[in-house]
Amino acid sequence: MAKLRIFSYLPNPRLWKATIAARLNGVEIEIRGAKPGDLGDWLWDFDARPFTEADRAAQGTAATVGKVGFKGRPLLKTPAFLEAQPFGTVPAAFSGDGAVGIFESNSIMRTVARLGDARCPLYGRDAYEASRIDSFLDASLVFARDSQIYLLALREPDFPAHIHARAAEAFTIYLAGLDQALKPQRSFLVGDRLSLADICFVAELCLFSNERLRHASLLVRGLAPVLAKDWPSKFPRAAAHFHRLAAHPAFAPDVGPYLAKFDQKEK
Repeated sequence: MAKLRIFSYLPNPRLWKATIAARLNGVEIEIRGAKPGDLGDWLWDFDARPFTEADRAAQGTAATVGKVGFKGRPLLKTPAFLEAQPFGTVPAAFSGDGAVGIFESNSIMRTVARLGDARCPLYGRDAYEASRIDSFLDASLVFARDSQIYLLALREPDFPAHIHARAAEAFTIYLAGLDQALKPQRSFLVGDRLSLADICFVAELCLFSNERLRHASLLVRGLAPVLAKDWPSKFPRAAAHFHRLAAHPAFAPDVGPYLAKFDQKEK
């Protein structure tokens, strides 16, 4: 039995926080999910799966209306799912027996780290290191909030320009802080080894890379891409750290194919 089961739309860079950590510390996790557009046809449950007519009949009264990312589609969520996942969102993680629900990608990542701490201490070696890691994870949440709003807004050609401005500001603040933390020539954000802070950074920047698919439409509106081609020159240490980690054996299986699709579409 896997130590952790996670239900999510796929691919999801925020899910990689858990998969990368698991490759590093050997925790067995199980992933269930499908493309975002297909999750409306799934039973949202610990035993998540494409629902059948029997599922619909049994759970019909538990259907809820999807909001962000699901365009108001009814989503079939079991009472057990909502008890374990009070916000009803994905990624949704569960203990191996389904008794405990864990939500939010940073917390799911922390769970994997705690389960495999004896093999690979990704969450720091003492209370001070753990708290410094938490500081970076908290900073990532500020960036993640604005980036999520921005990436969803980019689907609409006439989204408010102030959303772009806010995302640009959040990106600059986040990357500048990381670049500062890596001075003068640090190999990791916290301590002398890879930690959850590094994993989270890569996952969030990969997700933000979706902006690359909308560069042309931004330029038409007179808006400069936030993740412009010159961003490595503005934040050289952070950029070098990102590219170094993207090639790491624990990161590459997720990051490589995901970024390659953007490179291919830009050709």
